[in-house]
Amino acid sequence: MLVCLTAHQRSTPFDSLERLSTVGDDLAGQLSTVHDSVRGAVVLATCNRFEAYFDLADDPDHGSPVPAMDAAMEAIADAAQLPYRALRENVDFAHGNQVAHHLFSVASGLDSVAVGEDEIAGQVRRALESARENGLTTAPLEHLFQRATETSRTVKNTTRLGESGRSLVRLAVDLVSPRIDDWARARVLLVGTGRYAAAALAALRAVGAQDIRVHSRSGRQKFAHREHLVHVSVDDYAAEAAAADVVVTCTATTDTFALEAGAHAAARGGSTAPQVVIDLGLPRNVDPGVALLPGIDLLDLETIRLHAPVDEAVTVGQAREIVQAAAQRHAAARRVHEVAPSVVDLRHFVQGILDEELTRARRHGDSPEVETALRHFSGVMMHQLIARGHTLASNGFGASWADAVRTVLPETAEPGSGDEGEQA
Repeated sequence: MLVCLTAHQRSTPFDSLERLSTVGDDLAGQLSTVHDSVRGAVVLATCNRFEAYFDLADDPDHGSPVPAMDAAMEAIADAAQLPYRALRENVDFAHGNQVAHHLFSVASGLDSVAVGEDEIAGQVRRALESARENGLTTAPLEHLFQRATETSRTVKNTTRLGESGRSLVRLAVDLVSPRIDDWARARVLLVGTGRYAAAALAALRAVGAQDIRVHSRSGRQKFAHREHLVHVSVDDYAAEAAAADVVVTCTATTDTFALEAGAHAAARGGSTAPQVVIDLGLPRNVDPGVALLPGIDLLDLETIRLHAPVDEAVTVGQAREIVQAAAQRHAAARRVHEVAPSVVDLRHFVQGILDEELTRARRHGDSPEVETALRHFSGVMMHQLIARGHTLASNGFGASWADAVRTVLPETAEPGSGDEGEQA
């Protein structure tokens, strides 16, 4: 059974999301051991969501997923230092094919602040890779996440969502653009050199920013050199931050604020010159007190979320139709997979009968045409029976077909066994 727990920007307070962001996907290993029924776990942690996907044993001993999910939420709450009850009230739960529909929507950018964003598909893919490297995936989880990636690619290639190169970074830049007289003349300081910094740089260049400088809190200069940017050292950082027209922070180094209110005020020396600060970090990179300094507009993830525009209904509707169809196909494929053991039993039984009959025919000296006819007959019969089983399974009646197979086959039937082959 597939289940998921999700905390996202629409249902979870920003402060709670901020705490959950510190946990990251390292928690997957712990979640895989919280209950005996958990067979695998994948954690998807982004700047606006925390999600945990589970494959639970589907057997009579673990009929309900509730105990496992309660244990998982306790582990998540402890790791994020959140009260269990507060987490429980702000986490959504899905199971069965609702999980596929949800993840396919997430991977396609339909559940993001910036609808259709580019980054989320890569984050979904990396979440699976991380779990796989740590031995935490199962076949159902692998299939689920692989289909999610395929669905996101289909949405991108067949709808207008794929045309705009949307992202949270681009949304933030668009929101502050009315406050910038001329991006080509604006002095921009980018704080961070990771994967998100690359997305921020692309968004800034797309609106015409040219004077872009970069500071790495860890001292790395490789990103600056590769992108032909001015590297800002630790010694020059405060002065550069004070002089910039726009400061964009997206650093993963979160032990202290990248921009602290008192220090930034001192560096600005009482200046009231307009400055825009975009904080894309979660946890926050910028001290909220910076927003109180004269002349400064602070745009953080919570503000971006509140001002996100509503996207075109037709385009989003087309994407949702693709997601819905993909989820239905995934459900049908899973139902077909569930009758696989009965298919194997049926194949073994029929193959046993065929082997017995071929042995008897050879012993009696029958012509080769008899063997050909027997093989053809058994093949056609198996094809018809299994095709019927797959059709019933895809429509939700696989259990009835499997029960019929178990009823018809002798309990002790094994390939080449007993008298059943002679009597057939």
